[in-house]
Amino acid sequence: MPDPSVIQLREVGVKFGHQQVLSGVSLSIAPHQTVCVIGESGCGKTVLLKLVVALLRPTVGEVYFEGTSLGTLSERDLTLMRLRVGFLFQQAALFDSLTVFDNVAFGLRAKGDLPEREIASRVRDRLTEVGLQKTVELKMPSELSGGMRKRVGLARALALDPDVMLYDEPTTGLDPIMTDVINELILQTRTRRPVTSVIVTHEMRTVHKCADRVVMLYPLTRLAPDQSQVIYDGPPEGLATAEDARVRQFVEGDARDRLREPTSNGI
Repeated sequence: MPDPSVIQLREVGVKFGHQQVLSGVSLSIAPHQTVCVIGESGCGKTVLLKLVVALLRPTVGEVYFEGTSLGTLSERDLTLMRLRVGFLFQQAALFDSLTVFDNVAFGLRAKGDLPEREIASRVRDRLTEVGLQKTVELKMPSELSGGMRKRVGLARALALDPDVMLYDEPTTGLDPIMTDVINELILQTRTRRPVTSVIVTHEMRTVHKCADRVVMLYPLTRLAPDQSQVIYDGPPEGLATAEDARVRQFVEGDARDRLREPTSNGI
């Protein structure tokens, strides 16, 4: 029976030089599921996200999209797959030399099969969808606040009507109100279109508001060789009462044990 997962990682490991970032990670994400990936800085969350669209390749193991190994796809087929995936980067990653309108239109123009009138209509629809008015269309990214840049980045990701949405720290650097605005936009996106979503975040408000499921990774440098890097995989409401004390410590933001740990420079 074929695996119904949209995204699947099988025993994936990633190594940069001598530094192992991910090891033995297996994960399946079902259609229309919203999964939040949490964990300390340096545990490989963003690396995992980039594996899903083959921006990075695993050192070992396989990544599958709808049952097909990304390692077997040609560059053309990878491009077609990526056009089905919206990616909101951590700092929105807007093109500094392009206006807001041209940033959102970029992917649509790259497809090359839409008339400019259709592109303009879709750009304006997506900007409206994320709560931005027509007056922002001619602004440059440098003229926007952090929250507005995130919204433009989300509009650009949604312009291609993706089947999968990937969010890399979507609320980093935002105040509590704007954080909730972005969380609401993530929820609206899921309501308006049947997307499968993966959200990398440190923000527990995002986890509890948006996630169907939470996966917590732990840094390999703090694990014994035989320990799993995935230390929690379950519903958000189970985090506070998880059996693993490391999960509860992260959720509560409790650093007491960490302060007592020795470091390489003796501090």
